Amino acid sequence: MARRRYQKGHLYIRGKREKVWVGRWLEDELQLDGTVVRRYKSEVLGTLKQFPTKRLAQRELDARVAVVNSPTYRARPTATFRELAERWKLLVMPNHEDSTQRTEKSDIKAWVEAIGDVLVKDIDCELIQAVLTGWKKSRSAKTIRNRVATFRLIWDKAKAWRYVAHTAYDGLDLPEYIRQEQPAFTAENVKRIIAESKAPYDTIWRLVAETGIRRGEVCGLNVGDVDLANHIITVKRSVSRNRKLKSPKNGKTRMFAISPQLADKLKGYVVGRTVDEPLFLSKRGKRLEPDNFVKRHLKPILKKLGLEGAAHAFRHGNATLLDSLRAPMKVRQDRLGHADPKTTMLYTHAVSADERSTAEQLGALFEPGFLSQDCPKLPTNVGTASDAVSEAVGN
Repeated sequence: MARRRYQKGHLYIRGKREKVWVGRWLEDELQLDGTVVRRYKSEVLGTLKQFPTKRLAQRELDARVAVVNSPTYRARPTATFRELAERWKLLVMPNHEDSTQRTEKSDIKAWVEAIGDVLVKDIDCELIQAVLTGWKKSRSAKTIRNRVATFRLIWDKAKAWRYVAHTAYDGLDLPEYIRQEQPAFTAENVKRIIAESKAPYDTIWRLVAETGIRRGEVCGLNVGDVDLANHIITVKRSVSRNRKLKSPKNGKTRMFAISPQLADKLKGYVVGRTVDEPLFLSKRGKRLEPDNFVKRHLKPILKKLGLEGAAHAFRHGNATLLDSLRAPMKVRQDRLGHADPKTTMLYTHAVSADERSTAEQLGALFEPGFLSQDCPKLPTNVGTASDAVSEAVGN
């Protein structure tokens, strides 16, 4: 069916308490049998307060109709969100990590329950906002934000596949999420955990605490990844559920130094073995599985010692120790495998010596008998905060 000539659409006012402008125009829909049906589409453009004159409302309508008037316009498929989600799960989701897929499946299930039978073309910001408001009663802000992130992925692909032309998530008001402080094991915590553990897990906890590598990366280590002579360890792979090997997070191989003490402890797991063998094995002689070895061998010890956290707390503790040792940011990023230094800073749970010194000086200012001339002078080579910002921008 050929597209009709340029259309301006139709405007009218609706409502009693609050009058709104409604736009109406024709759109072509591609049916499942391949036929094209032309239907009227209506949409609220805004209130009379937003568009006090018909000319202003017409401008808003022109923007909506511009897609239909485009020479490249083609009829869009009609599909419910349920059908779109199933197609996305079939074509897109297999490209994601197993752990990511588990979360996405849960998010999609929630969306299908909420709007599964709604046609994709009829989904707009108002409908999505209503769904989020309903979820606020029983779901955390973090869960809602995660669900919106998955919805955005699906919707962006719907636009690429020409199911829709509009962006339904534009203008959403999301609940505020306050990031909770994550547990971090101190050096003393690590010593207590190691003392309560049996081989090979005592060595594993020492390795994770010193290097900060992820639990899946520990399971992915092979004998050949440990260079005892040069005290170097290389992270080349990771392990997901069911002992499936994959690339490390961010797809980057990482190589960094380990201490002579750790190298000595790893010697018994390296000497006399072939390079392709897993470095650490379970009682059954298989490669460790991330969820299992944490659940069975770390969690019981943490419960016994009264400590909160899991394997990730070793990474947070490692980042904190690196900060206390004044390790360069590049070193911290490489060891933790972070692409963004901001992420590395989120892993740091420490109050620096400079901060403590500043706090002490501030406290002294308000003590009785303290005179302003007693306040220590800044060195002449220290600039102001604005100087520092200017220098950073210049660099």
